[in-house]
Amino acid sequence: MLSKVRIVTDSTADIPEEIRKELGIICVPLKILFGEETFLDGVTMTQDTFYDRLVTSSVIPTTSQPSPQEFLDVYQQLADENPEGSIISIHLASVLSGTYQSALIAKSMMEDQVPIAVVDSKSASYGIGELVVEAAKAAKAGKTEAEILQLIEDIQSNHAIFFMVNTLEYLQKGGRIGRASALIGSLLNIKPILTIDNEGYVSSKDKARGQKKALSRIVELLEEQFPNNTPLNIKMAHIRNPETAEQLQHMIAEKFDVKSVEHVTIGPVVGTHVGPGLVAVFAFLAK
Repeated sequence: MLSKVRIVTDSTADIPEEIRKELGIICVPLKILFGEETFLDGVTMTQDTFYDRLVTSSVIPTTSQPSPQEFLDVYQQLADENPEGSIISIHLASVLSGTYQSALIAKSMMEDQVPIAVVDSKSASYGIGELVVEAAKAAKAGKTEAEILQLIEDIQSNHAIFFMVNTLEYLQKGGRIGRASALIGSLLNIKPILTIDNEGYVSSKDKARGQKKALSRIVELLEEQFPNNTPLNIKMAHIRNPETAEQLQHMIAEKFDVKSVEHVTIGPVVGTHVGPGLVAVFAFLAK
């Protein structure tokens, strides 16, 4: 039986395909551009293929949001399948991409056919993914649109995201830091610690010299946000660096009451800017 509320997201949520299928989540792909070549994220280009090419290509890839028409096609299909239902569409932070805006335009073209709530996640990767998965679970359990939207707000107000970048090369290539800063940082083995702020911007939180100190600093940052022994659900994410993700997971478990752990990989949209080696933790209050 179809849920009365259907959940739509985009490929930047980094939700594994088996979870999307199990929960009936519809995913609209962003596009990845290597020069003149265009690929659909997760459809015509997998994460593995992307990172193989990122490491070897002299071309800096770019990404492009889905068109309003692509969202319109999805919304129309869902409206036809379930005329009495509604749609919640949760997307990459509006300050990082035009994806949210494309979804809003499509919504405006469908308003007389089906209720659609378009949500700015103000996040990226599994910061979106957690909202989407929990919303889809609630929809499957028969929750109303209003109840699901309140759940999304609650999760957004009680979470933390920290990334450790392994190399400054990709931040420099993407114009986020200057060449001189990247060179000096690499020589000194500086590991930047990034976060996603309340508006959805990727911003610098701190930096540490060497991986061990950087991981310890991430745990300290979590302690600053959540008291010790706070029950947390954590998602460990990485780009071709599972060993370090495991190490950080164990360090977090020593300080917090970790109720559940899942491992995911970071997709091309974030990966373009940070490159292989990145490790991230997405921490959410456990109910």
